[in-house]
Formats: sequence, structure tokens, C-alpha cells
Amino acid sequence: MARTQTDLISRLVDKGEEALARVADAPAAARLLDSVTQLRTRVDDLQKRVRGLDVLEKRVADLERKVERLSKKPPAKPAAARKAPAKPAAKKTP
Repeated sequence: MARTQTDLISRLVDKGEEALARVADAPAAARLLDSVTQLRTRVDDLQKRVRGLDVLEKRVADLERKVERLSKKPPAKPAAARKAPAKPAAKKTP
């Protein structure tokens, strides 16, 4: 019984290897593999860009909070420039 199972498993393995070899030799399979590889590269690039967007979104959120905080404060009134009172011109004595 064990020998029959081993023979069956060996035959299945052989058939699987043959099928994989036929698929690997097919030109369509090579194109498919190239496409999948390019897709993986593109997805990796997109992930890097998205990570960069997270940093920018955080900066924008911080700036929005700052603008909100500054817009709630009443505008500071500029201090009026005080001029010293004009001194009367000194009279010349003859």
C-alpha cells in the first residue's frame, strides 16, 4: 500500500514538473511573467510615493491648525507712534 502511494505521488510530481516546463516554454507565459514583474515594480514605486504623501499631509494639517489658531486671535492693534510735543522755538535775546 505504501509503495502504491509513493508511486502515485511520484507520478503526480513528474506530471506537475512536465506541466510547469511546458508553461515556462510558452511565449505567452514569458510575457505574463514580465508583466507581473513590471507590475510589482510599479506598485513598489507607488508605495514610496504614498509614504511621501503622508508626510506632506501631516505638514498641511499642522499648517491648517496654525492658520485656524491665528485666525481666531483678534488682530493686534499697532501701537500709535507717539510724538513728543513740539517745543516752542527759543527766543533770541538781543
